[in-house]
Amino acid sequence: MSGKRPVKRSKDNEKKQDEESKKIKISHSSHGVNSGIVLTLGQGDVGQLGLGDNILERKKPALVKGLPEKIVQVEAGGMHTVCLGQTGSVYTFGCNDEGALGRDTSQDGSEMVPSRVLLDEHVVQVSAGDSHTAALTESGQVYIWGSFRDSNGVIGLLEAMKTSSLPQEVPLDVPIVKIVSGNDHLAMLSLDGDILTSGCGEQGQLGRIAECFTNRGGRRGLERLLTPKILRLKSKGGRKVKFCDVFCGAYCTFAISKEGHVYGFGLSNYYQLGTPGTTSCYLAHKLTAFKNSKKSWARFSGGQHHTLCLDSDGKAHSLGRAEYGRLGLGEGATEKSTPTVIQGLPVITDVACGASVSYAISKDGRAFAWGMGTNFQLSTGNEEDEWSPIQMTGQQLENRKVLSISSGGQHTVLLVADYE
Repeated sequence: MSGKRPVKRSKDNEKKQDEESKKIKISHSSHGVNSGIVLTLGQGDVGQLGLGDNILERKKPALVKGLPEKIVQVEAGGMHTVCLGQTGSVYTFGCNDEGALGRDTSQDGSEMVPSRVLLDEHVVQVSAGDSHTAALTESGQVYIWGSFRDSNGVIGLLEAMKTSSLPQEVPLDVPIVKIVSGNDHLAMLSLDGDILTSGCGEQGQLGRIAECFTNRGGRRGLERLLTPKILRLKSKGGRKVKFCDVFCGAYCTFAISKEGHVYGFGLSNYYQLGTPGTTSCYLAHKLTAFKNSKKSWARFSGGQHHTLCLDSDGKAHSLGRAEYGRLGLGEGATEKSTPTVIQGLPVITDVACGASVSYAISKDGRAFAWGMGTNFQLSTGNEEDEWSPIQMTGQQLENRKVLSISSGGQHTVLLVADYE
């Protein structure tokens, strides 16, 4: 032995290394880049329209006036709305019963107008579920607030039965580059290409919990569900599958591997997952319904019982339940177990689902809608269902291009900008 003592890391060195690790700036194609203004429509009885306590319903898109800066991303939760500003600040409005707004709303009516979440980090992406909200920072950290629920009620957020009305940092060992929420689960894509999930697993949406443990985690309890864990998935060659993108439906999850294969897990009671049968998938597996050598898949969005997907040629497809016209395949359409092209649309760049409504954004910035008309989310001005895509209209959409769209349980949010 040389007799040399092992070098101990000083507290200064530890601090320096921690600071250097935070200097990493993550990026992903899903991060909002173009900024605009926010429009909302539909039902807003708990303030999710952000138009104040006097306006609880809008049949046409209305301008949200209380935002102090241009917005780069909008997300509609079940009954709340989240907006990400171009400076990295987060603004919320709507139902705050379980802390989904991430801020104090004790002042009368304060939940019905946009206000900033006090989070001293530069946020690059947000996601929203039924009663939770998550934020991703430029250094790859994730913060979350609100609560997850299962069929019996609240299950907690990071700890069993503990909700949070303020942002809490998610304990993670790896930088995250994308976050996305289902109704009650969160999926995260790491810098290394792994997918981590947390939240409710009753329908298999976590992709890593056997069915026998999904009822509140079995003997190990809710920690099994609430602690984010990596999906352990190997290809036929024995190599670990790495991913480049991830998407959520209300009760399911889709992921695209770096080889271009589509994997999925969760609820498929109307074939919305693209599986041959209608049983839930509790572990991730390759979905043969999306195997096509002629095209690749770029986007997925899932409602309560249906899915929209976008291929590399700009064509929108739908599958799952057909009631109320949510598939956009015309009157008389029946449920589909494989992705079916939606006719009558131009080249599409993005798709989005609400519970029973569907949307597509064209390359030239127009928004198209179809599905259930009950909540006035389609911009038609009436409650009639639309079985085929129609172009969304309204005074606030005139001479403006739609950048993105997101839909919740009864309301829809659009990010728009003036044509240059």
